[in-house]
Amino acid sequence: MSLPQWVTSFSQWLRRNSEHYLLIAAQERVARQYGAREPRSPYGLRELFWLRIFAPVYRRLPWSLRHKVMRAMPGSHRRQWAPPPQRHGSAVQSYVSRSST
Repeated sequence: MSLPQWVTSFSQWLRRNSEHYLLIAAQERVARQYGAREPRSPYGLRELFWLRIFAPVYRRLPWSLRHKVMRAMPGSHRRQWAPPPQRHGSAVQSYVSRSST
C-alpha cells in the first residue's frame, strides 16, 4: 500500500525545513557559547516560527517522542539498518586466542 503523493511531499518538505532550521538554531547556540558571530537574525514570520518556536520546542521534547514521530513519517529515515555484529569478548582476547593457535 503506497501513500498519496501529497503525504510524501509534505513529509519531505517538513524534513527539509526541520533539518535546515535546526541546523541554524544549533549554529546560533554554538556561536553564543563560544562568543563567535551568530548567523543573521530571522527575517519574516516563517523564519521566526522555525527558529524561535519550532527549534526550541523540538529540543525540549524527549527523545522517545521525537523518535516515534520520525518513525511514523514516510521517508528514508525509516530504513531498518542491520543490527551491529555480536561481540565475542574483548579485542585483546580475540587477538590472544587467535595468535596462540
